[in-house]
Amino acid sequence: MNFHAFARPRSWPIARPRRRRQLISLTPLIDVVFILLVFFMLASSFLDWRSIVLAAPSDGAGAATIEGALLVEVRGQGLRLSGRPIGLDELEIRVRARLAENPDQPIFVRPSAGVPLQRAVVVLDRLSAAGAERLSLIRDRAQ
Repeated sequence: MNFHAFARPRSWPIARPRRRRQLISLTPLIDVVFILLVFFMLASSFLDWRSIVLAAPSDGAGAATIEGALLVEVRGQGLRLSGRPIGLDELEIRVRARLAENPDQPIFVRPSAGVPLQRAVVVLDRLSAAGAERLSLIRDRAQ
């Protein structure tokens, strides 16, 4: 076998200079992402699909509406219904039973100082799911 037939001719250069690769510009990609972001922001719907209606007491009506109302306290250690500790599931069951007797039962929710707002919203959501329509959010006396 003749290996000289596969050898390169002497006229070929040994090392060819390599051309630099062109850098890919990120500007068009950023533009496209920005346009998509604007499109989806404008096409989105920002409706309140799960809102909780709270009743604000009117002037002078506060003392009259407290009579016979349920008081739910949201504390750092847990929940209390009319001064007694209670779990979230049991609270919903008791409120459903009370609303079966009196559908216009007013319910006051009082979060304690330092309780995260999300915890109070979870309690309000469960009360609303139980059928409570007369919900009021009140401040803690210490605040």
